Amino acid sequence: MSVIEGKVSIVIPVLNDRDSLQSLLDALQPCRAEGHEVLVVDGGSNDGSMTCARSLADRVLMTGTGRGRQMNLGAENARHELLLFLHADSELPPGAPACIHQALTTSGRHWGRFDVALDARGPVYRLIAAMMNLRSRLSGVATGDQGIFVKKQLFHEVGGFRAIPLMEDIALSKTLRSHSRPVCLSARITTSARRWQEHGVFSTIWLMWRLRLAYFLGADPEDLVQQYYPETGDE
Repeated sequence: MSVIEGKVSIVIPVLNDRDSLQSLLDALQPCRAEGHEVLVVDGGSNDGSMTCARSLADRVLMTGTGRGRQMNLGAENARHELLLFLHADSELPPGAPACIHQALTTSGRHWGRFDVALDARGPVYRLIAAMMNLRSRLSGVATGDQGIFVKKQLFHEVGGFRAIPLMEDIALSKTLRSHSRPVCLSARITTSARRWQEHGVFSTIWLMWRLRLAYFLGADPEDLVQQYYPETGDE
């Protein structure tokens, strides 16, 4: 399959994200009009997510649960040279595909991410986003909320996402970082603050830091996912 220079394949993993997916896909239609493509990869939704996706995406694919598995399948079916992995509850900044192409071309690097903003008002949410962005700049590690983008060739060379139920974004970032530091775009993806709102700001921050430290120290992601999703253990 040939690739088209400068164009972006936007891969969206989905699991029961109907409402947020509808909003995201509506917002991505100008990107499609510019020749970029949108691939939605479902992990077994039962809420009708795929109904809206079929009319608003270029490709709709289905696989088992696991965000890494879903994004790998999307990458395998992408036809453009640049991949952007985007969560369903996110919103891209204006002109995002062009920003990606220009940043990678100018920097000579092969991957990167956006800054992030949370979709909730209040100084605490601005502080959370600022700390996420600063930590990423210092560590060279990106999270899925920040919209990881990468040249397709490099993504396949490193083996894509690991088939683990949690921390697949951290694992990929660390592998890509061995090739180069990421391009950190100051343009912001807006993403959902729902988890902080539902579970509490400080308890959520503590949980995320604790899980990342445990993963860094060698904990099995299969065990960590039970702590991140205590109700079901699912994505």
